[in-house]
Amino acid sequence: MAYITLRDVQLAFGGPALLDGASFSLERGERVCLIGRNGEGKSTLLKLIEGSLLPDSGEVSLQNGITISMLAQDVPMDSGKVADIVADGAGEASEVLRAYHAASDACVLGDMDACDRMGNLQHKMDQLDGWALETKVNSILSKMGLDPDADLADLSGGRKRRVLLARALLTQPDVLLLDEPTNHLDVESIEWLEKFLLDQNNLTLLFISHDRSFVDSIATRIVELDRGTLRSYEGNYSRYLELKAMQMEAEEKQNALFDKKLAEEEVWIRQGIKARRTRNEGRVRALKDLREESRARRSQQGKVSMATQDANRSGKLVFDIEHLSVAFGNQEPIIKDFSALVLRGDRIGLVGDNGVGKTTLIKAILGELEHGGTVKTGTQLEVAYFDQLRNALDLEKSVKDNVSEGSDFVDVNGGRRHIYSYLQDFLFSPERARTPVKALSGGERNRILLAKLLLKPSNLIVMDEPTNDLDMVTLELLEEMLGGYKGTLLLISHDRAFMDNVVTSTWVFDGKGHIDEYVGGYQDYLEQRPDQTAVDQKSDVKKALAKAEAATPKKAKLSYKDQRALEQLPAEMEALEKEQAEINAKLADGTLFVSNNDQAMKLSARLAAIDEQLLEKLERWETLENLSKG
Repeated sequence: MAYITLRDVQLAFGGPALLDGASFSLERGERVCLIGRNGEGKSTLLKLIEGSLLPDSGEVSLQNGITISMLAQDVPMDSGKVADIVADGAGEASEVLRAYHAASDACVLGDMDACDRMGNLQHKMDQLDGWALETKVNSILSKMGLDPDADLADLSGGRKRRVLLARALLTQPDVLLLDEPTNHLDVESIEWLEKFLLDQNNLTLLFISHDRSFVDSIATRIVELDRGTLRSYEGNYSRYLELKAMQMEAEEKQNALFDKKLAEEEVWIRQGIKARRTRNEGRVRALKDLREESRARRSQQGKVSMATQDANRSGKLVFDIEHLSVAFGNQEPIIKDFSALVLRGDRIGLVGDNGVGKTTLIKAILGELEHGGTVKTGTQLEVAYFDQLRNALDLEKSVKDNVSEGSDFVDVNGGRRHIYSYLQDFLFSPERARTPVKALSGGERNRILLAKLLLKPSNLIVMDEPTNDLDMVTLELLEEMLGGYKGTLLLISHDRAFMDNVVTSTWVFDGKGHIDEYVGGYQDYLEQRPDQTAVDQKSDVKKALAKAEAATPKKAKLSYKDQRALEQLPAEMEALEKEQAEINAKLADGTLFVSNNDQAMKLSARLAAIDEQLLEKLERWETLENLSKG
């Protein structure tokens, strides 16, 4: 039996249904990523499963006895001892343990009432197995590299996320729900989280994430929430994109045929009196059904339309940075003796842990912060700045007033457009455009910032964590827009896939004030960094030794079993290739995704399995073939 099952679930909050007859199941050991556009209802679905929300209709059922923990999207700003916050995950046992320690301390000081309370609390501790709680808390904190006596308020965003994860995992839940677990984490923290989750044997995950690298590393299946329904796709995000493209093509063809049929019937019903006398009542009823179906059909949410506004070209030199240093008070410099040359058209990514000085460096370069050394700025620079903390937004004002500053019109590349028309490019309906910003989601606020930023003519764009809260489709469109940008880009981001697709060089902060420059994106940096070079050198030595050993003549002969395998493998591979071709033919035009989505998904999963089998058999054949010649 599945751990979690949703059957025909309906849920709406006044507008279009967030869940419209949605069905879903989560099996033991799966790591499922839930994706979808901002506002589709992903977080709402997690709350339904957690039990803090109830559906309007339908069923959400859990296997008897399973436990669920949820790591929410928001990181709290509260203070408190880390060990106490983690222990809170144990519920009543945590409260009783804390009360027992308080009573014990008071009893030692002579409070006889406290001594009496200790007896009752001790009995409760026995019932709740509370004595093991302290050991569990210390064990999981040690595993996560956290100080039990530290104050939560003093920790970085990444460390706070670890504390909340420790609390969620304290009771060893069967299912862990994660809502955007990588948000506001630096790259090192994201890579730690990936490894930690993969090391948890038998932990079942259902998580929401826009981080494509994280999804590819963790997910065993993708489930998309699209227009109120849930669709499942086996494999990682890259495989999902392939299957989704086929499905959307088939859906567009199906819709075109439907629209053509509806148009033909509408023409027929409007024919003259003579035709009405011989009207087929069955055909009239069929037209009525077509109209109902047309009204009920929910079109896919449009894509954000992004375009930069070009300013005059800057000079060839953008920044000449020499021996730049930044320090606050008597503390160690956060940036030490940094020199670099930024030329027109450069796209530079800044990478490092939270707090190492990435935003500080940007502000120093732009002249917003005092610093040592010199920064020579090129001519005709016009800067558009995307702020990580969204300080550019007035939360009390509407979307419209934030973007247009009260005007009904905006200038877009020399043309005049109504603000509502412009905002629809960023998926804000006129009604949504009149909404105060404080009522919007994080993803919507980021879209407002982009809408505002892209109204400003620029030849230098500075972006500080622009990808937080953006859905994957908007992320890819932002990548495409930046790919066509003719100016210069300075980008701070923890999204490794985004960096790889956008930047041409990377500045890496070591946390000790030093910054090194590498050609290419994040993966290029990983291959070039010094410790990786040492690993590669060792690998080269091993390869040379293996090659030398391979060159030594081998006298080993194939066993009877291996000889039979060598003879049979070509036919086995041929059969798999034939099956592969047949499945590809069935999926080629995409119609199966519409007519029988479950069957299409099974065939897609089989294709992936065939690829693996073919690779294994080919490697086996090559090994046996070489042995037979040896």
